[in-house]
Amino acid sequence: MTLIDGGPQVRLRSGTDRPYDDAISAARTCYSPRVIDPDEITEKQRENIGPLTFDGGHHTVYQHATFEFALSGISRQLVWSFLHGFPFYNTEQQSQRYVKLDEVTAHVPPVLRGEARAIYEASVERSWRAYSELTERLKPVTQQILSDLWRLEERQNKAFGRSVRREAEKKAIETARYVIPIACHTAMVYTVSGLVLHRLRRMAHVGDVPREAADVVSRMVAEVVKLDPDFFRRVGDEALEVDKVPEGRFAAAGPGDPMAAEIFDKSLDGRIARLIDYSARGPEVVASAVRNVLGRVDLDDETAIAFVLDPAKNPYRLEKLNVSTHAPLMRTLAHVHYTFRKKLSHTADSQDQRHRTVPGSRPLLSRTVPLHVDVVEPELIREDPACHTVFQESVEDAWDTRARLLELGVEPELALYVLPNALAVRFEESGTLLDLLHKWTMRTCLNAQREIWQASMDEVEQVAAVHPQLTEKIGPPCFVRTRLAKPRCTEGSHFCGVPVWRSFPDIKRVI
Repeated sequence: MTLIDGGPQVRLRSGTDRPYDDAISAARTCYSPRVIDPDEITEKQRENIGPLTFDGGHHTVYQHATFEFALSGISRQLVWSFLHGFPFYNTEQQSQRYVKLDEVTAHVPPVLRGEARAIYEASVERSWRAYSELTERLKPVTQQILSDLWRLEERQNKAFGRSVRREAEKKAIETARYVIPIACHTAMVYTVSGLVLHRLRRMAHVGDVPREAADVVSRMVAEVVKLDPDFFRRVGDEALEVDKVPEGRFAAAGPGDPMAAEIFDKSLDGRIARLIDYSARGPEVVASAVRNVLGRVDLDDETAIAFVLDPAKNPYRLEKLNVSTHAPLMRTLAHVHYTFRKKLSHTADSQDQRHRTVPGSRPLLSRTVPLHVDVVEPELIREDPACHTVFQESVEDAWDTRARLLELGVEPELALYVLPNALAVRFEESGTLLDLLHKWTMRTCLNAQREIWQASMDEVEQVAAVHPQLTEKIGPPCFVRTRLAKPRCTEGSHFCGVPVWRSFPDIKRVI
């Protein structure tokens, strides 16, 4: 196996034709009896109105422009740390759960030279060999579990048997991916507004991937400059200098303090996610808000809560399209808030953070990951001795490589790239009931990634303990829709094969 890194590729798939004039015309519309079109903008207005609005903080006019990028050859760490580290984007990313990684493609920091580069590349190649071995070892394990779950022997159906084998391979690569390094390349369609692109340029040096982020963002900006040079030439700020970034000045020197990780883990009390704060009067506040929205002072709390959360009474709960923020009744759930302390693997959290309206304060890994192995090991691997050995040797090798790179003087954020997807991430995450409701509906489904499913089940269980009135009708789509809407399961051919709706939340997950 030979590591391949052709560097990042950035291409503008589509974008607003004249984003700068578009922004100026939007600004002029605010003071006009009619809508102003971009064709009406004069040179004087470009010169005056653009800087006046931008420097004055009137930035919404730059949000109308939209840019859709094709990004490839970028690291998973860049995506987790920077491109997905905030709410205002849309993306469709290549999935390691369903796409087998046949080639060794990963980010190699261009500044690495000599021995450090050789050590780095060799480590990445070894991790891929471990991934391949784990995939092959896990296939019979996952196939046996699925065969038992779906009673394959009883069915005697060849077509169904082929389907089970394909699904078993997916489960195998989904689990084996935990040893792949966070330097692994990914590809995506990434869409942002003009305002967000300005912010990305400004904040490129913030976080754990300053070099890679600055490189990719500069390429994105260059693509837009080809379209309209004025959009960045006339307004905007260059990237914050590295020494001006407060996280860099205030954070620990690194590597991470093992005691801090131990204290955090003890505080979880054996859970993946632990409820640490919530709106104490949540049910009463929701009921009051429902009465005020509907103008129904006659409603008692139980009835008011049922109007918004009971799918038998509120058809919005049965929608496949999430329309909650558009519904006055559903917006009553925005007044209740929950905060969780969580520990997930890097790969699981990369999916968890896609729930952008449930934000988390994620750590600077270059300053918090300890020198000893610190991972989340998948249950399927842990319970198979041969797989566990391969996994353990691979993650230990990754940590040894990181330590050697640090000894050679490699910067902490660059040495971090060799660590695996299994790397433990500890953080706090908060959301309103409105936003968590959507997340829990999607992630308590058995098709959800295992760690996120378990975290969501932990969260629902704890919220039910403090606010049982609000959680009685919370669960996966099949549970919410049963006897009320068809199809019961919204996953179509991806139905998990388990009648979850009969016993939720008392579900034992086997794979």
